[in-house]
Amino acid sequence: MVDSIPEKRVCLTVTAPGFTGSGAVNTAFVRLALTDAGKRTRSQQEIADYVAMQSKKFPQGKAFVIQEQTISAGGGGRGGLPVQFVLQAPNFEKLKEKLPLFLEEANKSPVFQGVDNNLKFNKPEINISIDREKARNLGISVADIAQTLQLALSGQRFNYFTMNGKQYQVIGQFNRINRDEVLDIRSLYLRNAAGQLIQLDNIVHFQEESSPPQLYHFNRYQSATVSAGLAPGKTVGDGIAEMRRISAKVLDSQFTTALTGPSRDFEESSSNILFAFMLALVLIYLVLSAQFESFIDPFIIMLTVPLALAGAVLSLWYFNQTLNIFSEIGIIMLIGLVTKNGILIVEFANQLKEKGMSVAEAIQAAAEARLRPILMTSIATALGAMPIALALGAGAKSRMGMGIVIVGGILFSLMLTLYVIPAIYSYLSKAKKQHA
Repeated sequence: MVDSIPEKRVCLTVTAPGFTGSGAVNTAFVRLALTDAGKRTRSQQEIADYVAMQSKKFPQGKAFVIQEQTISAGGGGRGGLPVQFVLQAPNFEKLKEKLPLFLEEANKSPVFQGVDNNLKFNKPEINISIDREKARNLGISVADIAQTLQLALSGQRFNYFTMNGKQYQVIGQFNRINRDEVLDIRSLYLRNAAGQLIQLDNIVHFQEESSPPQLYHFNRYQSATVSAGLAPGKTVGDGIAEMRRISAKVLDSQFTTALTGPSRDFEESSSNILFAFMLALVLIYLVLSAQFESFIDPFIIMLTVPLALAGAVLSLWYFNQTLNIFSEIGIIMLIGLVTKNGILIVEFANQLKEKGMSVAEAIQAAAEARLRPILMTSIATALGAMPIALALGAGAKSRMGMGIVIVGGILFSLMLTLYVIPAIYSYLSKAKKQHA
């Protein structure tokens, strides 16, 4: 099905992938490289949604569609499904108890599309426990039982022999036909001290169960990682919030949770962006305060920032874009791009006031005189960001949010700056003058 996609450039399939050893034989991945964006009519997201929908027609196994991250806070080393939630428990039995309940809730959630976990109970095992009292009464030791099982099943090397100039190993083991079923083990015989043949089934108990082939640890806790794809229209933030809602509903106080993979990158980058945004606001305010030798004029100028933020958020909502790392970078850029409108008006108004004009006359004259440079710089900046907003070129779709934020924020603040800044300047300047 994947190989028949018309936008395919390269299709690579790998069965039992293992980068540090052999992987599970019932796992595989298909890597699909697409033709250039200009040579196809469907976007990468549309193709991924199509593959996810078509894969539901194959109930023989689970299939997940994963798109490579455009940017990774972890240095590019992380991958997998976008939402990765780690359950940490004090012991393995608690994980075994709560993990199925957590997966059941996650599968029912409309936020997710395809849920998986790394702790799978798919390794069949047979636990053999010895009835020691009965074995002792029959004259059979534990060592006799262990040796019988070892000779029959372990494939132990006993010796070497040479034939026709080549050396061969002597391996002791039952034929495949005599060791494939649990009944074959039950049918083994061993001889007791009196020389009698005793069937193994009389002195041992068999318990069949499934165990995970590998146990995982995260921050020194026994853990399981639940991964999920996102339903159309849902973001990584929605997925993280849904995972935390399910954990609060299903898990008890003995569990702790954490994020990993793309989810961890998302949360770390979001917190870093918030810090950078606040630092940019403070830094610009302090620089303007030093230049204007006033704490009021920079405050008036900084009022352009909320106007630009409102325009950015409205633009993202109107064009159905998300608040991601690219749009957040665009918002930080807006702080520097839109404050120059207020600087142009306030600086010229202050000069006119020093020449003896009243506050109302000065701000009106400043707004009229600075209208042309404000229009020229704002429109030029918006047009410069327009190619990013239109997502022209390969790989530009992910940066589309940055362009939309810049264009929408600048144009929205342009329309309101010429009204809000003069009004606030007039009010605060009057208050300052009366106080003097």
